[in-house]
Amino acid sequence: MVLYAPLAVFYINVVRGPKSPDEQSVEVSYAVVAQSVAVFLGIPLAGAIITRLTLRRLIGAKRYQSHFIRPIAPLSLIGLLFTIVILFASQGRAVVKQIILVVRVSAPLVVYFLLMFFGTVFVARRMGFLYGDVSVQAFTGASNNFELAIAVAVATFGAGSDQALAATVGPLIEVPVLVGLVYVLKWWSKRGGWGTKVHE
Repeated sequence: MVLYAPLAVFYINVVRGPKSPDEQSVEVSYAVVAQSVAVFLGIPLAGAIITRLTLRRLIGAKRYQSHFIRPIAPLSLIGLLFTIVILFASQGRAVVKQIILVVRVSAPLVVYFLLMFFGTVFVARRMGFLYGDVSVQAFTGASNNFELAIAVAVATFGAGSDQALAATVGPLIEVPVLVGLVYVLKWWSKRGGWGTKVHE
């Protein structure tokens, strides 16, 4: 969270290098990115910390898990599906009209997901981790904060910009790829004999 804003400014304003004369000037404001991070990550994180500390003190750790975490756990899946529907609804026409841009953005994303996922699995397995730890590390390493990227792109370039469309493509590619990798990892762990703690 702390490094998101400086890294965004560094990659876009510095690493991108000099622009050609006919290329549109693109500059990212550190303040805009930092504000987006604070709103979309800072507020939910603070809310989660306050909720956890308060409820665990009031009702205890066991009841916190059984009476609070377990009932609200399905809401995360509902929220994810709702986000995907909203993204398709808001950018569906742009995706269809600029399919070449979508393909250009999708190709490196798929390569990134696969490299990060299988690279993390390889390292975790070499360290002797079993399925539970391997899966957590692999999916954490391969996933991205695309929702935050969308917020930054919209705040910086506008909702109708190509940058906002490119950021929207991220989760539309990420979700099916990572869901597919769930089944790949389960099959791999059973075949390789290191999934003795597989949770169906």
